[in-house]
Amino acid sequence: MKCDKKELLLYAVTDRHWLNGRTLYEVVKESLEGGVTFVQLREKTLDEETFLKEALELQKLCREYRVPFVINDNVDIALKMDADGVHVGQSDMEAGDVRAKLGPDKIIGVSAGTVEEAVLAEKRGADYLGVGAVFKTGSKDDAVDVSYDTLKAICAAVSIPVIAIGGITQQNVSELTGSGICGVAVISAIYGAENIKKAAVDLKAATEKMVMI
Repeated sequence: MKCDKKELLLYAVTDRHWLNGRTLYEVVKESLEGGVTFVQLREKTLDEETFLKEALELQKLCREYRVPFVINDNVDIALKMDADGVHVGQSDMEAGDVRAKLGPDKIIGVSAGTVEEAVLAEKRGADYLGVGAVFKTGSKDDAVDVSYDTLKAICAAVSIPVIAIGGITQQNVSELTGSGICGVAVISAIYGAENIKKAAVDLKAATEKMVMI
């Protein structure tokens, strides 16, 4: 299973910080109802057993909506549960090693902040790139800012799909017009919203408009 560019239009990354008494399953379901096209499970604090149980529940949900489901960083869990793929950062396992472990049919996403990192990730077997942070973000303390020009240069330097991440909202997504990205990855713009479904619907419409221009 490889990812289609269209599936990367509205890429949601989970964060339990925004749950406010709800379950992760509930909020992900709401976001899928709102039209999210890709889901990444990002968990930094759960023990392996709880993580696996939660991942399996969310995978089943995403399959019902025919939306790709990938795991952040944890290649072993992705392998164990037969997830659609993984997303790794620059400090995590290198794309070539991930491909060797997961096999040819899984989706591998890699974070990149420079043209060099992007070109190398593509060469080593990445299927798509997550580039950011394109705006200021509170979700990641160590996020490096990537300028519009760098984002555009990365899109021009690789042939695989590129999505932007970091501080993206319905209000500022239009600023990424013409960069060459095929979608956006967000956390709080969807999961931090009071009405998750509506936030997803609105952001998807704004992103579609930005990509088409």
